[in-house]
Amino acid sequence: MTESLQELLFELEQFGLSNDGTIADRPRRMLNITRDTGEFLSVLVRAMNAQRVLEIGTSNGYSTLWLALAAESVSGRVTTVELSEFKLALAAKNFERSGLASFVTQVNGDAGALLRSSPESSFDVVFLDSERSEYPGWWPDIKRVLRQGGLLVVDNATSHSAELAPFVALVAADPDFSTCTVPLGNGEFLATRGSR
Repeated sequence: MTESLQELLFELEQFGLSNDGTIADRPRRMLNITRDTGEFLSVLVRAMNAQRVLEIGTSNGYSTLWLALAAESVSGRVTTVELSEFKLALAAKNFERSGLASFVTQVNGDAGALLRSSPESSFDVVFLDSERSEYPGWWPDIKRVLRQGGLLVVDNATSHSAELAPFVALVAADPDFSTCTVPLGNGEFLATRGSR
């Protein structure tokens, strides 16, 4: 990782903390992942040689940068979807500053619509960090777009376990998936689709 990227990540961490500490309005909060979660995601993408990564919930692009850093190393790409135009604009600036913009495709729109329109088995890794109440409704399409042997990672598995419980139960009950929760950062729920 270059020194300038390290500096940008640190700057975004500080911005996220100060912004979220003073703003109560959820749409204007960054709600970024923790640094150790970013490092974890980056290692997962590299280990899986994930060429096609989908992130649902861009915010200001902090988590996307960790995914894009890994995608660059395996000649992959990150598609990230965000409904908020305010956050999309922040993220676009951060991608340009990072030097990783060419590894990121930003989508302004509804994640459910993107999932429905994506081809079967079109992603190697899916990272969910969005509106948790939507996840159960998205599940059939998440399952469809995730390739055999692919990996689903869901943030806030311990910090918002009650909110995530219906979705976690839904995925855990699916015989095609093996799951676990990793107590790192805000908790990461992992589900891998077994290859037949």
